[in-house]
Amino acid sequence: MTHDQKLNAGQKEAVETLQGPLLVLAGAGSGKTRVVTLRIAHLLERDVSSSQILGLTFTNKAANEMKARIRKLTQFDVLISTFHSLGARILRESIQHLGYQRDFIIYDEDDVEKLLKACTEPFAETGGKVDLKSVRGLISKAKNSLLTPDRLDGWAFKKSPEPRFQQIYESYQTKLKEYNAVDYDDLLLLTVRLLQEHPPVLEQYQQRWRYLLIDEYQDTNAVQYAIVNLLVAKHQNICVVGDPDQSIYSWRGANIKNILNFEEDYPGAKVVRLEQNYRSRTNILNGANAVVARNSQRYEKKLWIDLGPGEKIKHFRGDDEKVEAAFIAERVSHYHRAGIPLKEMAIFYRTNAQSRPFEDRFLQGRIPYAIVGGISFYQRREIKDILAWLRMVQSGADYISFSRTINLPKRGLGETTIEKIRENAVHENQTILSYCEMAVDEQPLTVPLKLTSKQKDGLRDYVHIIRELRRISCEKPLSELVKAAIELTHYKDFLLTDPETAADRSENLSSLVTKACEWEESASEKSLPSFLEELSLKSSLDDVDAVEDRLNMMTIHNGKGLEFPVVFLAGLEEELFPHVNSRESADGLEEERRLFYVGMTRAKEHLYLSDVSARFIWGVKRTQRPSRFIREIPSEYVEQVKRSTGHRKTINEKPKKEESDFIDDMNQTVPEDVSTASFNVGDKVFHQEFGIGHVRDVRQGSAGLTYQVFFTKNHSEKSLVAKYASLTKL
Repeated sequence: MTHDQKLNAGQKEAVETLQGPLLVLAGAGSGKTRVVTLRIAHLLERDVSSSQILGLTFTNKAANEMKARIRKLTQFDVLISTFHSLGARILRESIQHLGYQRDFIIYDEDDVEKLLKACTEPFAETGGKVDLKSVRGLISKAKNSLLTPDRLDGWAFKKSPEPRFQQIYESYQTKLKEYNAVDYDDLLLLTVRLLQEHPPVLEQYQQRWRYLLIDEYQDTNAVQYAIVNLLVAKHQNICVVGDPDQSIYSWRGANIKNILNFEEDYPGAKVVRLEQNYRSRTNILNGANAVVARNSQRYEKKLWIDLGPGEKIKHFRGDDEKVEAAFIAERVSHYHRAGIPLKEMAIFYRTNAQSRPFEDRFLQGRIPYAIVGGISFYQRREIKDILAWLRMVQSGADYISFSRTINLPKRGLGETTIEKIRENAVHENQTILSYCEMAVDEQPLTVPLKLTSKQKDGLRDYVHIIRELRRISCEKPLSELVKAAIELTHYKDFLLTDPETAADRSENLSSLVTKACEWEESASEKSLPSFLEELSLKSSLDDVDAVEDRLNMMTIHNGKGLEFPVVFLAGLEEELFPHVNSRESADGLEEERRLFYVGMTRAKEHLYLSDVSARFIWGVKRTQRPSRFIREIPSEYVEQVKRSTGHRKTINEKPKKEESDFIDDMNQTVPEDVSTASFNVGDKVFHQEFGIGHVRDVRQGSAGLTYQVFFTKNHSEKSLVAKYASLTKL
């Protein structure tokens, strides 16, 4: 092998084992990405065609990084894909065998919510309110368990108190097919159906991809497991890379037994252990090893490292969450003054709700931070609106996109009229757009559509815009189409109805056009369906800005795969971590322990563990016990620490050059004592939970003096009663 000779014995064996089933047990920080990359390079050296290799992973970011590494190493392009992107690719080629059209639309969560609402309304009228969130989650679990509406066999009744679930699920699937749409979970479920029910199609893909590599195999669920088994059944050339000790996603269907049973599924499989860690210091690694060794569901392995012992793990116990946040803020400032950028530090916690005290403290201390895993660029309202227009250009059957765009701007078509258009389209056996075209062109209709003159003009304008955009899509580049969608719909005028956010939202639209330009330069397939498909498949984690120097804050689940020189694991108390939901289950407790292990092994140089003796939970101050996981770390690896007793500096006492670009609101000093005062329209104020905002209205309400405040943090407007608001003027 010519590409890289600096491999340890385990890595070399994994890279050079090319035929038959192979399980690579890759411990935290053991260089698994490098091994996967070099193994693919080795396959190419052995004259395996790049088109016969398929790599599967779980995020677009990981897939893109791996593709780039392989291209740099070999000059070849190899298909490295997420499972959902693979499903979309297969269905785009072959979904017609299941009775769909190949120009199907992928519905996002907002679209799904609207469709489910329409599906559940008849049931709500006859049997009471339906919990949409519960039903949505149950449908997703069913699909990821390979259960279609006709195969539930009582499963739903065990999982949910909703007795009408089967009928709702069936109605939901029927409407999806009617609109020529699929949801995110269908990308996998329909792929399995296609491969199982149509052997010639399965044979085609088995012949195409003779060598499969699956990363993070411990995270696969039932439907992903089925896809892999189907694709490799003929050639058995499968390499899976993973670590049972990092299996932390059972709540979304991941099954640790998929990796633990690999040798049973593939008799004669070779198992290679990667046990040399290249990330963490010895004290951190030994402490983490000791904790996870208490689990029973695992492959035995012992990570080791030769980077030296490093500092001991620091343990801090505070009086309450404010003291904990203050301590961590002090440590962050200390390391920042020592030259470590904020973006190379991270605070991890078990649940998102634990971020609030840290956010309060960092706002006060003017420490810039990023909540990793927050709202994605592609989930912002204005982006979703323009993408809905583009989806109508792609497929006239998409009722959800039709209902989203028909009144942008207002055309006098209310919900009743829109629903009537949908019903008539079904009756005429037409797509929603084709029916609208027939109506405005005054073609003969079985059931005439009765509209006012204003509604007719509005529908005619809508059809004209779609026709014009379709013409542009055939004649001009994608970026021109995106710009045309913004201009022809007068969307910027629509944004001006909210002057407070218009500038920011307009900049977001500019960024969408930039994205389209970048797509034109880099994508191998430059079609509108491919563009929309990528945006539908993007996860929020893929959009984290890695350039600005901001402290990272996230749940441990969101931190898997990341590493930082300085790591804080906060809120380490019983019933918080391990979580209260795990205490009745041995399997649940083992997964919590694996999650703690994942958190510890994110740290390279400095690891802090913190807990508090009392914490406010649902407004009540409760006495807290330290997490059992802290006690499971041998004492020789841990040092107890306290808050500094001297003058506590903050980042802002000696601002560095890169901090001059902090947003203006970050440079506001927030007083320690929050009190209610009288405010006027236009005043800038601070709220402990919602952040910095502007007073838009002051009025007397039934509960007394009330402020209407727009908060910039979440672009949300709140009505706050003065005597309870706890607002501070800035």
